[in-house]
Amino acid sequence: MSGNGRGGGLGLDGIKSFTLQVINGRWFMLLSSFLVLSVSGASYMFGLYSREIKSVLGYDQTTLNLLSFFKDLGSNIGILYGLINEVTPPCVVLSIGGALNFFGYFMVWLAVTKKIAKSQIWSMCLYIFIGANSHCSINTGAIVTSVNNFPGILRGVVIGLLTGYLGLSGAIITQLYYAFYGNDSKSLILLMAWLPTATSFAFLPFIRKHKATQQPNEAKVFYNFVYMSLGLAAFLLIIIIIQKSSVHFKQTAYYGSTAAMLFLLILPLGVVIVEEFKNCKIRKKDFNSGDPPQPLKILTEKYNQEKSETLPLAEQTVQEQVSCWQSLFKPPNRGEDYTIFQAIFSIDMLVLFLSTICGLGGTVTVVNNLGQIGTSLGYPAHRLTTFVSLTSIWIYFGKIVIGLASEVIITKFKFPRPLMLTSILILSCIGHLLIAFNVTNGLYAASIIIGFCFGANWPLLLTIISELFGLKYYSTLYTIGGMASPIGSYLLNVRLTGHLYDKEAKKQMAALGLTRKPGEELNCNGTECFKLSFIIITAVTIFGALVSLILVFRTRKFYRSDIYMKFKEEARTCDTEMGMTQKVGQSEARGG
Repeated sequence: MSGNGRGGGLGLDGIKSFTLQVINGRWFMLLSSFLVLSVSGASYMFGLYSREIKSVLGYDQTTLNLLSFFKDLGSNIGILYGLINEVTPPCVVLSIGGALNFFGYFMVWLAVTKKIAKSQIWSMCLYIFIGANSHCSINTGAIVTSVNNFPGILRGVVIGLLTGYLGLSGAIITQLYYAFYGNDSKSLILLMAWLPTATSFAFLPFIRKHKATQQPNEAKVFYNFVYMSLGLAAFLLIIIIIQKSSVHFKQTAYYGSTAAMLFLLILPLGVVIVEEFKNCKIRKKDFNSGDPPQPLKILTEKYNQEKSETLPLAEQTVQEQVSCWQSLFKPPNRGEDYTIFQAIFSIDMLVLFLSTICGLGGTVTVVNNLGQIGTSLGYPAHRLTTFVSLTSIWIYFGKIVIGLASEVIITKFKFPRPLMLTSILILSCIGHLLIAFNVTNGLYAASIIIGFCFGANWPLLLTIISELFGLKYYSTLYTIGGMASPIGSYLLNVRLTGHLYDKEAKKQMAALGLTRKPGEELNCNGTECFKLSFIIITAVTIFGALVSLILVFRTRKFYRSDIYMKFKEEARTCDTEMGMTQKVGQSEARGG
């Protein structure tokens, strides 16, 4: 017997209705975002497939690092997709991202497999740029939509989880690559072309905007998601260690490990189903009692509208003109809403931007050159994938640990967040020195340290920007902050590391009496290939840490105060309005 809206068992119609509720709900939307982002981190894997590009197309290290620069540039220019997402459903930017991803990486695969004529350097830069730029579009559709659907005090947890799954994507794609293609590194590029695209198009109907309601147990649900993602990361770490220590890890074992990984990846579906079942019971209870649910988003918008209506339109226009031009160098207090130009030209932003260029420039150099570093230092080719996977996992841990721990530390101990950035920059110097002096098996430790620091940099950078300059223009300001990565990559990766690598490689060829032929790959072997580069990178990173201390000094009083006071007051106002509205609803229900 079929169930109905008034009770009874769940029949066929009831199961169908509940299934539709699950897949159309906010929690399944969040799970869909997790799954899309978990395979969208091809830009983190450049160190793995760059070896094939270099050997097949006969590039030197400077040219290869130029490609990595365009990869970093593409993966950090996403303001266009933010503007598109403002006026269209998320499915539009997800579709654009899927199409760009397939075109970019499929063209790279055609070039590497020589199925098309040898591409010019500019065209390879364009393909890499397009493929990497697709990640901005996919990230915007998944992350921005999730934040809008889950506003409030857990915003940091939402961002940490989503970027954490993005950080794990390198290790996830590597495991799928072993299961699908064995050890054919050219096929890895083909996998990166079709898998993110297929996943984006499969889940784009479910990633959409919902009415933002607040549930009493929302924090508990998100922590359950965190625990499950930590379990997935721990499993990947263990399986990578087993694969590294095993001389012959059979193909059937890869099938088994991949199946277990996929199970852990979709395990949050159980939480989604449980929460939707609870929501169903709550809705039924509210229906029977006559208490209508109150969307938090509606109340917040009403409160903001009432605030804006207290100023005449002419006065608002004057204030905007004053804030944009006349007050360019007279910004408000820290934590208030800066204009875009006030933030860009502020000393705090310049100091933060400079220190981030120094920090991210060094770590992204390691991430992009792991394959070449491992080869030059004499590590076996089959272990190079280990470095990429380890780095991917520790990028995840860096984002999750710093994203959550920094909130606890700053709330309980008033620890300045810029000082955490200083600590991360100093920690990354250890990884750089391990590479520079070729410590025995040091690349394993270096990949862990650099991955953690690279991941930790992002939540710190984006959170500091939101705290110092407000949220009014945050979508633009965080994009400006992200530009520190490609600038640092160009200076330290292309101009420094690539140049010194090629210089040493040519010196080795001259010592052997060899001459490089046109189109021949240029390789360097030994500690000297990267030694001077990473000594200089260490010095630059230390300089960035010292520069960041200026920001620590300038913001020490700000972080001693209650930096979330403004948002607490707005939340109290919303709660008051919610209570009043509920009382009115109850009165009307009784009167009716």
